[in-house]
Amino acid sequence: MSQKISPPPTSNNAKQLVNKEREFSWQIASNLFVSFKYAWEGISYAFHTQRNFRLHLGACAFAIGLAVLLHLKSIEIAVVALTSGLVLTLELINTAIESLVDLTVKQTYHDLAKIAKDCAAGAVLVSALVSLLVAVVLLLPPLAVLIMSNFQSTN
Repeated sequence: MSQKISPPPTSNNAKQLVNKEREFSWQIASNLFVSFKYAWEGISYAFHTQRNFRLHLGACAFAIGLAVLLHLKSIEIAVVALTSGLVLTLELINTAIESLVDLTVKQTYHDLAKIAKDCAAGAVLVSALVSLLVAVVLLLPPLAVLIMSNFQSTN
């Protein structure tokens, strides 16, 4: 099964990020600063090229902001932040797996490539659903109290 498929659409910005020359990138980073620089480049790449990463980042910021605004306990804010961070982490891993699979199979179809990509995307989905459940359990009750108290004070 080696039917040709067209490459995924990418913006000019994404092409610039991908085509950047990184001479000796196969070597170990020379110091901790360089390691952080490479890690930031990965996050930046995901932010600029992956719509879902941006959506998850916005949802993460909203959930943590709402948790702080509702004066949740520190442990509850930490749980919201950890589950949100897990979604972002898995989105980065998903992007890495998709890139490696694309590099390996080039522009051909392979059943195992599909499985790898689908499973990585499934991991993101599971973590996002768990994160949503955590947000509903922790944020909804105090949010409902706040809304009801504002509603009662206006009547």
